[in-house]
Amino acid sequence: MAKAPARERPAFRCAECGWTTGKWVGRCGECQAWGSVDDVSAPTVRTTTAGPVSAPARPIGEVDVEAARARPTGVDELDRVLGGGLVPGAVVLLAGEPGVGKSTLLLDVAARFAGAALGSARALYVTGEESAAQVRLRADRIGALQPSLFLASETDLGAVLGHVDAVAPELLVVDSVQTIASAQVDGSPGNVSQVREVAAALIRVAKERGIATVLVGHVTKDGSIAGPRLLEHLVDVVLHFEGDRHSRLRMVRGVKNRYGPSDEVGCFDLADDGITGLPDPSGLFLSQQTEPVAGTCVTVALEGKRPLVAELQALVAPSSLASPRRTTSGLDSGRVAMVLAVLQRRAGIAVQAADVYAATVGGVRLTEPATDLSLALAVAGAAQNDPLAQGLVAIGEVGLAGEIRRVTGLSRRLAEAARLGFTHALVPPDPGRVPDGIHAMPVGDLGRALRIAFPGAEVLPLAGRRS
Repeated sequence: MAKAPARERPAFRCAECGWTTGKWVGRCGECQAWGSVDDVSAPTVRTTTAGPVSAPARPIGEVDVEAARARPTGVDELDRVLGGGLVPGAVVLLAGEPGVGKSTLLLDVAARFAGAALGSARALYVTGEESAAQVRLRADRIGALQPSLFLASETDLGAVLGHVDAVAPELLVVDSVQTIASAQVDGSPGNVSQVREVAAALIRVAKERGIATVLVGHVTKDGSIAGPRLLEHLVDVVLHFEGDRHSRLRMVRGVKNRYGPSDEVGCFDLADDGITGLPDPSGLFLSQQTEPVAGTCVTVALEGKRPLVAELQALVAPSSLASPRRTTSGLDSGRVAMVLAVLQRRAGIAVQAADVYAATVGGVRLTEPATDLSLALAVAGAAQNDPLAQGLVAIGEVGLAGEIRRVTGLSRRLAEAARLGFTHALVPPDPGRVPDGIHAMPVGDLGRALRIAFPGAEVLPLAGRRS
């Protein structure tokens, strides 16, 4: 009797990374994406024949560029991040934590875009998280009532596309992409398949009709954008909206931008009557102390291309714990631990048995290495109870050997410090061109910087090298 051929086992493949498995699972074992594993049939050879084209190919010099000119939104700080404004047909993804002010900012942008000062353009604001009456109350509070601003509350993709057909807007705001669902795709709103389908449909409409589109995205617990990673690749611009709940300062940071710089930052002030741009936010990050205080030092950070003068504060207190506390706010905890170790080993500043608290002023977050020197001086001043001289800023990266390394944009940093009245700066060697109004003091190692900042203090010479 002939043996029956073995039945071919079904194969399942992840739509995100291509991982395959012999049985269905809810979560991909490679990229850990939920709901992305689907049944795939046996591979078949397919060929694609040439089809009609939407428009004939032309020499690149004959392509009209006016259709891709950016249009200002009316919010200068957002235009700075976008590279001049919103481009027709561009799709922008704005992500941020709940309650940070995404809806308030975009409602203000939609109202300004549709305002009389910018012409008679129509804007459509689609909300899937609130009712239309709730959005209207916010619009009353921030003064965002415009006759050319249309509002709809929908959670179905087909209804959203119907509103786009009826209104024919030049700006479309969808708040948020995780709350819209398509009837053609199984699953609840917000899962991988739904987010992918909704985003693809909105992007297709935006490109075909030249509608500038802004999608609001949720974030996960670790701060990354929720949904498939493919979403960030499909859109033209990715913006992160950052801010501390206990601070009025908000920052819009460009992560990806096909039409402008991808490292710009816009600063905003979130108040009860709305959100306003801050063209000069440096004063928010400085304390109002009239007398020098031990444990404080001023630095100049670069957020994109914008220099921001910020103040770091440190407190060193005796500890009765076996493992002393290391508490940070607005700083990278790993970088703070490294600077403390360098201070202990290379400069002889005893902090191993003390509680150390380090924070920034005004809610700004500083993560770049150029703030290392300022942090080291603040901790050393707190440990010795010795304040720094007024009018001094410190800029430089601290290496594990105690050397002070060069940083980018030093001239711009010094120019901003001089504009705000600072007269002296501790900088890495070979600072280059120094702007007028400030005296740069190059330091090659941490010990040299501490001896200049704290004359007469007990600091290990030559970065602690043995004689």
